[in-house]
Amino acid sequence: MITCFIRYEIDPFRKEDFATYARNWGEAIPRCGADLIGYFGPHEGSATTAYGVYNIEDLAAYEAYRARLAADPLGRENYEFARRERFILKEDRIFLKNVSLPQGGVRR
Repeated sequence: MITCFIRYEIDPFRKEDFATYARNWGEAIPRCGADLIGYFGPHEGSATTAYGVYNIEDLAAYEAYRARLAADPLGRENYEFARRERFILKEDRIFLKNVSLPQGGVRR
């Protein structure tokens, strides 16, 4: 299992647009095969940093998931919404593996 962390830099005056975007992914992401942990928007501190976090089996499963998401009507609509409205200024994604114990692993 790997976890995808997406770090967004958003327009601080468009936080509600980002919240709409996040709610749309809340429907589309699980439907397309990833285990959504959540989307997190600014609350206190930075007004421009937001995150999306989900688990997926591996990078091969990620590629299949991305294809399903691109074909999903809400997924396509959400990509277009973000492109058209430009409330996302920057997006970075990283895949990490949970290496802490005891996450079902065996202590040695």
